[in-house]
Amino acid sequence: MNPLYRNDAPGQLPNSWYVASLPAAPPRPALSGDTTCDVAIVGAGYTGLWAARILAASGRRVVVLDAHRVGFGASGRNGGQVHRGYTKDQAWLEAKLGQTRAHALWDLAQTGKSQLRDFCNAHPDTQYRPGIAHCEYHARDLDAMQAEAEYLARHYDYSIDVMDRAAFRDLVRSDSYQGGTFDPDGGHVHPLAYARALAQDAEDIGASLFERTEVTAIAPGAPLRLITPRGAVTADHAILAGNGYLPNLSPGVNARVMPINSFIAATEPVPELWQDVLARDIAVADSRFVVNYFRFTQDRRFLFGGRESYGMGFPKDIETALVARMIDMFPQLAGTKVEYVWGGALGITPSRLPYIGRLGPNVLAGAGFSGQGVALSGMAGRVLAEAILGQDRGLATCAALPVPEFPGGTRLRAPILALAMTWFALRDRLGI
Repeated sequence: MNPLYRNDAPGQLPNSWYVASLPAAPPRPALSGDTTCDVAIVGAGYTGLWAARILAASGRRVVVLDAHRVGFGASGRNGGQVHRGYTKDQAWLEAKLGQTRAHALWDLAQTGKSQLRDFCNAHPDTQYRPGIAHCEYHARDLDAMQAEAEYLARHYDYSIDVMDRAAFRDLVRSDSYQGGTFDPDGGHVHPLAYARALAQDAEDIGASLFERTEVTAIAPGAPLRLITPRGAVTADHAILAGNGYLPNLSPGVNARVMPINSFIAATEPVPELWQDVLARDIAVADSRFVVNYFRFTQDRRFLFGGRESYGMGFPKDIETALVARMIDMFPQLAGTKVEYVWGGALGITPSRLPYIGRLGPNVLAGAGFSGQGVALSGMAGRVLAEAILGQDRGLATCAALPVPEFPGGTRLRAPILALAMTWFALRDRLGI
């Protein structure tokens, strides 16, 4: 099988442009023997690393355990896009949860973006750049987009630009779209560089990180025991931060969060072509339910992502359909060589809202960011850390998000979701 398309072996980083563009990272040691700490964290992605950083800075003894490597999962593979808010707009959240709680959720999401920007400004290798656009396929949806922009301006003092077809075509140079929005407060980042910088920062503050250390079971109690093949960690608190890569450690998480795969292609550098595709160095996502997302890298490669699949296995051929979609939308890239294709799992919930809550007196979890995790997962890490430090307001706010269990439980969640997503993909193709 072409190595571009295989599922990655445990601890082996994917053949992605993100990995290739950074210096090789020396592996951290695996856990060997038993240890104790105040807080044990399962997962060395954005959620776990932000929690570790905040807790270590507060003087807590923190151990982070990852079955693979720092940034191995979605945190090191994603599109790098920094969105505002949640997958549901603020008017929807207000109708569901009330104005007070919806405003509190907005403030938390904004904090997530701010902490990411501040961190990246202090770590320029993370390559943060401002600006994100959202595309609409149907002119009929532009009125709703305009209404949302006016609502955010009126009730949240937040400004986004709404563009008609001609104005948006000047920004995103594809004939596929009828208009869209531009949000200067969003942006994009090198996701693996961001994860590695967070890990180094957490270690420098005092957290202990162990790679290639899979947690196979958690023995409840006060304290807890996290069991691994080569030792155990005894801790007063645990945070489950594995998202779409979390093993079967918690029925409470697995009933609400399931992994789906998304895929990205990276072209050769096209410095002479890039402004024929995007007028500005921004990230872009569209309104398809099976979303397309794209941007340029610092060396002017075009990253184009999408084509979701359900379950942990990859299709045998990722590239053909993904690149065909890219060229259909941007024919000016025809003939451009694709040098990297990779995939990875993200966690989604039935409502596409994140699951951030308490599973027990001393076990917390953050997962199911549903494609908006670059900012929201870091926010979740902060909320979970603050809850352990005795500041429960953020956790109580997040726990109010409506995140039901998947119908049919963990055994039927994948086939039921796959059936539903097939229908939505058909709607996308038919334009209804």
